[in-house]
Amino acid sequence: MSKESIKSALKQAKETKFLEIESNILSKVPQIFKEQFPGKKAIIIADPNTYRVAGKKVHEAIKSAGLEGEEPYILDDPNLYADYIFVEQIRDYLKDKDVTPIAVGSGVINDLTKRASSELKRPYMCVATAASMDGYSSAGASITNKGAKITHACEAPRALVADIDIIAAAPPLMTASGYADLYAKVISGADWILAAELADPNHPKKGIEPMTSAWNIVQDGLAEALQDPTGAKKGNPKAIELLTEGLMLGGFAMQSMESWGAGVSRPASGSEHQFSHLWDMEHHTFKGEMAKKFGLYPNQDEQAPSHGFKVGIGTLAITALYEVMLKESIDQLNIDAAVEKWPTLEAQLKEIDEMFAGTEIHPFAIAQTTDKYVTKEELREQLNKIKNNWNQLKGKLRAQVIPFEETKKRLAAVGAPVEPEEIGITRKRLRDSFYRAHKIRSRYTILDFAYRAGYFDQWIDELFGVNGALKGK
Repeated sequence: MSKESIKSALKQAKETKFLEIESNILSKVPQIFKEQFPGKKAIIIADPNTYRVAGKKVHEAIKSAGLEGEEPYILDDPNLYADYIFVEQIRDYLKDKDVTPIAVGSGVINDLTKRASSELKRPYMCVATAASMDGYSSAGASITNKGAKITHACEAPRALVADIDIIAAAPPLMTASGYADLYAKVISGADWILAAELADPNHPKKGIEPMTSAWNIVQDGLAEALQDPTGAKKGNPKAIELLTEGLMLGGFAMQSMESWGAGVSRPASGSEHQFSHLWDMEHHTFKGEMAKKFGLYPNQDEQAPSHGFKVGIGTLAITALYEVMLKESIDQLNIDAAVEKWPTLEAQLKEIDEMFAGTEIHPFAIAQTTDKYVTKEELREQLNKIKNNWNQLKGKLRAQVIPFEETKKRLAAVGAPVEPEEIGITRKRLRDSFYRAHKIRSRYTILDFAYRAGYFDQWIDELFGVNGALKGK
């Protein structure tokens, strides 16, 4: 990756105007702050750990430069996580103070500050402390609100600073989580290739977006950023720099898609993320030895697996599904039979009733499935496009998807879980998750093709069969 790639991505980003990734950069924060927020005073938002590793130094630099507006606001709840109650705490503390927040931390601190700042209609700055997820630079924040984890629309940080020395020293589990989140872009890219085959530039439709320059922002440097999982685990500065750049670029790509509507994450999120979102909405936690090994919240008995670890298992699951798809003779698909068997919307909503009745997921799945429903005529047109262009499309997908065993090897090398049981998901639950995840997102992915073409049951049976990639040990 080059500085030019970042410059180009920044030009396409709607909200972020500055990004610097280098070693020993914290002393430059005051100057960056003055340039990006002229005439403003700053306040540090951090937790005890992030204040210790970076916040204190940033605070001292800001104070020495005469830019301190308030003493740092430290979120010291031992069970701190991305819940809306903490957004309210930050927002209510800041609302009567004319200060610009500097979030010092990673996923939780950044998302909480991002949403609070957005509600106050004021820009903010972020100092990253770990390469743990791609949400730093995205226009949105994943926050639990009244038990449901959803992506709240809000503005990305105006300025981002990432000190490689600090990020390299972050807990290896956080780096592993970020690596798995970045690796997911391989699958989100494959899903976009598939969806773009159906896109009509004259009649654009959310969920079936044509390729845009956002593809290049994410994909051009992706192979390089993923090439050294062992180095990333060890905190090798070059591997950490590439990983951090890749994660930041994913957020910029999402910002560049805002003309499609708020929160369009197509460049960085596909079917693999649907597994993570499903498990979030099911309030999945796990405990025991694996929770100790892969949990990131040591003060809690029951652990919620990190976003990256859930996405990593989803990536392996969908990679295996793509390998099954790529062996299928889709150019021989019986479209008449598929169209004849296509369930009515009423039948599909009944499926949702059976899956989610009595849960908070139920109305969400109803809305998403209704939104993406197609008539038999539309289905025939979609299947014809894929069937008639299958040889060319298959070549693109083969070039995009990294083989299952190689994916598993790299995720293991960085220290991420590679078996669902390692994050508390049984094989039966993983199998069920293919069906359930398909219902909760209107974005077109391989799950939708499998369902619409009539392959779903067949392919899932193969995945979990005697010789299937997901059969377990």
